[in-house]
Amino acid sequence: MPEADEKKEKNFYTEIPQKNKPFFLKGSNNFDWGLKNRLSHIFNPDTKKTVMLAIDHGYFQGPTTGLERIDVTILPLLQYSDTLMLTRGILRSIIPPTYPNGIVLRASGGPSILKELSNEQIAVDIEDAIRLNAAAVAVQVFIGGEYETQSVYNMTRLVDIGQRYGIAVLGVTAVGKNLVRDAKYMRLACRICAELGATYVKTYYVEEDFETITASCPVPVVIAGGKKIPEDEALKMAYNAIQQGACGVDMGRNIFQAQDPVAMIQAVRMVVHKNVKPEQAYEFYQETVAKKRKG
Repeated sequence: MPEADEKKEKNFYTEIPQKNKPFFLKGSNNFDWGLKNRLSHIFNPDTKKTVMLAIDHGYFQGPTTGLERIDVTILPLLQYSDTLMLTRGILRSIIPPTYPNGIVLRASGGPSILKELSNEQIAVDIEDAIRLNAAAVAVQVFIGGEYETQSVYNMTRLVDIGQRYGIAVLGVTAVGKNLVRDAKYMRLACRICAELGATYVKTYYVEEDFETITASCPVPVVIAGGKKIPEDEALKMAYNAIQQGACGVDMGRNIFQAQDPVAMIQAVRMVVHKNVKPEQAYEFYQETVAKKRKG
């Protein structure tokens, strides 16, 4: 039997009310503890932002440029990412289990780049996501596409399962060849994802009225990096998105296809977490590249 603890007078701090601190992330205060904890491994609790490194491109287009050898090109970037968005195949085969941050598993798939991409199904069992200690699962939602209803159903099924086990769901507002990329469409797609239960949403940045997208979406919005553009333009896009209400970026090609991916992801972190102007972040990028050339 343990000894009685009556030797010292107890202090119940009766004059101090118990604190009930609101959760730091937009729209997430009423989630269960486990889901909040997982979100804290995606978003930095101090800055309320995230730099997600997207390397899931191979699920439909095979060995993408820059991802031919993930063990060579991506592993050096891990220490600068807040979370990884990837497939379970790459996670198991290449990513060290000592990676301390959140894992976002690509959970939808089916067709390759050779087919109609919007015809996706749920491609990951929730038990495997739990086994892999995923913080979130990601699903494409093709609002306005031919298979819109199927993709929305995919997301709502994952929301139901995710709520059961405390795993976040990232709704990815995909755009097909025939869908426009303007604020009106993005507002529609993001709001639908949020209304139907997505924990947070990934969408594309648009230069006009982007703040109306983040304002009308009741859950966090992160922007997709999209196709490769010049480094200074990518940093400007990230900065503008953050200033207009985005809670982070999910960049892939604009990092791992940069001339110097390690310098680029560091520059992106400066913009997202430290509010550094894009011109200063690009200057850091150029100086880092120049030093490596000399060294």
